Amino acid sequence: MRHEPVMVREVLEALALEPGGVAVDGTVGLGGHSARLLEAVSPGGALIGLDWDAAMLARARVPLEGAEGVRVHLVGASFERIPEVLGELGLRAQGILLDLGLNSAQVDDPQRGLSFAQDGPLDMRMDRSRGEPAAALLNRAAPGEIERALSEFGDERWARAIARSVVARRKETPLRTTADLVACVLDAIPPRAREKRIHPATRTFQAVRIWVNGELDLLEGALRGAAATLAEGGVLAVLSYHSGEDRIVKHVFRDLARTGGFEDLYRKPLGPGADEIRANPRARSAKLRALRRGAETNGSERSDGTV
Repeated sequence: MRHEPVMVREVLEALALEPGGVAVDGTVGLGGHSARLLEAVSPGGALIGLDWDAAMLARARVPLEGAEGVRVHLVGASFERIPEVLGELGLRAQGILLDLGLNSAQVDDPQRGLSFAQDGPLDMRMDRSRGEPAAALLNRAAPGEIERALSEFGDERWARAIARSVVARRKETPLRTTADLVACVLDAIPPRAREKRIHPATRTFQAVRIWVNGELDLLEGALRGAAATLAEGGVLAVLSYHSGEDRIVKHVFRDLARTGGFEDLYRKPLGPGADEIRANPRARSAKLRALRRGAETNGSERSDGTV
């Protein structure tokens, strides 16, 4: 499946980038959003891109760094390092985008273990150079840990039954592949109780991926750090795909709007239109929130992105 960046029109409207501005894509992926951000700040602007998946960053590097009339700086790192990267460059951002979802190349690669569509190693790490793969985590975790992860990160109402199924299966043989995890889910959920709209393993795979990568653990601090790097009038836009992610984004944005000189631009998150969902079904759960920084009160920073 060809990768389609999600809610491009809405993202660009929220960020309101201008030629010569500084744009940050904290989740470059295959560069779909980044390419549109580059267009918006051309000529004379700059794109700062981060991604913790080295393989994705390598694929995006050639087309992005080949753009003319703009500066491009790509970094192999999680978006939590946005303040550090911008600080080293001496820049403030006019617009920052964080797309918390996966891209199609990641999902469709069976070696990553992110999808139940094809059998492959049960890995799920975004940065495969470090950390513990999903198989190792599921083979050692206590039943209660697995249940909590499935419930909190996947909103899975069959979390307890699936956790028990994982533990029972690993007593016979350790989980090694995505098919092993799918089998645990199917053993746990009776056929009559399975949803028709999505595969029964959808929530479990989402939850285990979030758990393996500690995605929600770093999100609140990363949002606050990114917001602090915005220039006057700058906007932080976040695309989330899971209720746990969206709750954190909503909480942080409302807290900053209440106490930190920011404006929460949307009372309710925006979603994709019907046409986009038909063209790109993976966009259906996307939610967009945006936060704008108000005027500086100390006069120490200029709106052109310099300090």
